[in-house]
Order: sequence, then structure tokens, then C-alpha cells
Amino acid sequence: MMDWAIWFVLAGLAIGVELFTGTFYLLMIAIGLAVGGGVALLGGAAEWQFLAAAVVGFVAVGLLRRSRFGKMNKEAAARDPNVLLDIGQAVHVELWTDLDGTPTSRVRYRGAEWDVELAPGNAVQAGQFIIREIRGSRLIVAHAVVQ
Repeated sequence: MMDWAIWFVLAGLAIGVELFTGTFYLLMIAIGLAVGGGVALLGGAAEWQFLAAAVVGFVAVGLLRRSRFGKMNKEAAARDPNVLLDIGQAVHVELWTDLDGTPTSRVRYRGAEWDVELAPGNAVQAGQFIIREIRGSRLIVAHAVVQ
């Protein structure tokens, strides 16, 4: 098999695996492999093929890492609506009580009684609240309407 064909088959395999995993990093590696195939197609020696594939793949991965697509989500799991589906749901609080300086209450949510704590910076008043965080079995809520 010709050298360039091996490079392009490897690039195709990397793209195929990338489609199943959903990561862009394998796509960047595939770009490097395709460049190695291009150098082979132009008649470059094996060491130039490997060097071109490595340099382009390394640079492409580095650029992806610096882009917004390469950043890791640093959101805490307790506040991430992708992890906890209750984040963003509404609850109604009738009465607040003061527990060591923190406004707390009990609400019925999804068929069970939950402890509720008011998020800092919110006025202590009854009404509709949005779940912003979950700490253990305690819901941290904020006003539904921005004041």
C-alpha cells in the first residue's frame, strides 16, 4: 500500500472514532495525519511525513485547547443544571424562619418535604423561588423575578 494511502486511512479512522466520541481532539489528530499523507503524496521522505504530521497535530491540539471548545466546564456539580435537573425548577415558599442567621423553610417539592435555604442577597419574603443549587438534601433558592 502506498504511504499516502496509509496516512489517509489513519486520518479516516480517527475521524470515524471522533464521530462516536464527540471530542474534537481526534479531529485535530486526523488533520495532522492528513498533512502527513499530503507530504507523502508530494514525495516527501518518511521522516518528513512523520515530522509534518506531528507538528500539525500538536499545533492543532494546542489551538483547540486554547479555544472555547477546549475549555473544561468549571461549574460546580451542585449548581449545574446538566447534572441536577432540579436546578431552575420553581418552588413556592410560604414562610421563612431564621436559623442561625440564615433564612430557612420547608417546602413540598416533587412529592416530598425539602429543607430550603435562601441564597444570599435575596429579600426574605414569601413567594415563588427558583432552585439555584442543591447541597445534600437542602435546596438553595433565589427569587423567581429579579428585583
